Amino acid sequence: MNAITRLLQSPANWCGLGLATMAMLLSGAGLAQWGGAWGTLSLAVLGYGTGFGVGGLWLGFPKLQPNPWEDLEFVDEGDARTAMTSALSGVRQLVEYNPDNRLPASLQTQVLRLCSQLTELLDQWDRSKGQLSLEESFHARHIALSYLPDALKTYLSIPKQFASTKLLTNGKTAEDTFRLTLEQLSGKVTQLTEDLAGQDAQAFLNHSQFLSEKFNQGNRPL
Repeated sequence: MNAITRLLQSPANWCGLGLATMAMLLSGAGLAQWGGAWGTLSLAVLGYGTGFGVGGLWLGFPKLQPNPWEDLEFVDEGDARTAMTSALSGVRQLVEYNPDNRLPASLQTQVLRLCSQLTELLDQWDRSKGQLSLEESFHARHIALSYLPDALKTYLSIPKQFASTKLLTNGKTAEDTFRLTLEQLSGKVTQLTEDLAGQDAQAFLNHSQFLSEKFNQGNRPL
């Protein structure tokens, strides 16, 4: 969303337009005559300025700079490791920057820990002789590329005070709900990492047994 769109969609702009429209309607109805057409235009401009100022003070002025979390959009294409690494880097940078201190320290730590888990999964995936199923591969990619970034972006769009105090329909605050979401994603990443590690351990055991049988056969008496 660019600066013009944010300005047009801001509450302050709508307040300004509302008051300007009201001024023009009053002038058209003959209830506010002031210097002919130019007076009507001046009254509309004055109404817009007043409405924009009051609306901005009451509901907040538009931010012409984009919110940092709006950049958390990643595409699942090309090399999986490259795409996932890029997404994790974007998430880390945002969480470490922590715009307006939106994330309490405990959530910061939790998100960064999940990013580290995903990096460890990627490393294990690269060196593993095992394989993840198509479904599990899908989950691994999308945790990094969409599930985590989207959850973070959606959470950060909620005002900080509301997120930490107001109960949602699930009986938890947005902060607690996000914390639970991170725990669920972390559990899934742990499962995927252990799945690959288990396959590698089994491959190691099979090879060890093969060597044991081979050498034992060689040591048997003739």
